Amino acid sequence: MKIGIVGLGLMGGSFGRTLTKKTSHTVFGFDINKSVMLKGEMIGAFHQELTVENAKELDLLIISVFEDAFSVCAEQFLPYLKKGAIVCDFCGIKRRIVQKMQEYAKVYSDIIFIGGHPMAGREFSGIEHSTTTLYDKASMILCPVNADVYTLASFKQFFLDLGFSEVVFTDSQNHDKMIAYTSQLCHIVSNAFIKNDTAKEHFGYSAGSYKDLTRVARLNPKMWSSLMINNKDVLSEELKQLIENLNLYLQALETGDQDMLEKLLFDGNERKIAIDLRGKKSGN
Repeated sequence: MKIGIVGLGLMGGSFGRTLTKKTSHTVFGFDINKSVMLKGEMIGAFHQELTVENAKELDLLIISVFEDAFSVCAEQFLPYLKKGAIVCDFCGIKRRIVQKMQEYAKVYSDIIFIGGHPMAGREFSGIEHSTTTLYDKASMILCPVNADVYTLASFKQFFLDLGFSEVVFTDSQNHDKMIAYTSQLCHIVSNAFIKNDTAKEHFGYSAGSYKDLTRVARLNPKMWSSLMINNKDVLSEELKQLIENLNLYLQALETGDQDMLEKLLFDGNERKIAIDLRGKKSGN
């Protein structure tokens, strides 16, 4: 296939490098930042620069940018894509993107639109931190817009062949609800936790628990604030529920109620065991 990638940051750059290393696909890359293009060329993130002239050759166009920039990037290349080309994004929220894709599908009825979100990442950003292994054993979430079952089956196999462990199909509403909990809330918790004054003196007193909880406190503030604000309705509900649970632990501590605290810890432990067991049964 001939594959174009718009946006050569951590995600797009890693995807391009994965394609050029592991497949025989021809990869075209584009980034508005010329220095990123130069770095991408040097590390093999693409074979050729993507232009409006060669966009007509593409079988697949991946748009890997902040969700606020999706429309600008899509509209730059959509008029030049051939019949049957697939457009997929790597944005972290899906309702706004899928809505735009639905609008585009009415105008470009010969183009196939599929919302996408690879569940992979690092605490660093930029093409300089891209890797050829970022997507190994990751989950790929797809939100179909106007693709038929045969296209979806082929697209699923495409990601599995690249090293993804599974491909999950869902709608944009469910995607944004789940991501609010499994990703965005985790970043808020980690970012808030590191702000305790004691964190400054943790050296020599911390081990795996501290490292696990604080890893994603390091993030791209511009990107994550945009994702969170654009998903604020479901994210705020998840955060409220967490605060309610935390207040129960605080209440037990302040009243010296060990029985209550033990019960809270027991319930959390049992919930974790049950969820992990269910995951093992389902192969996750």
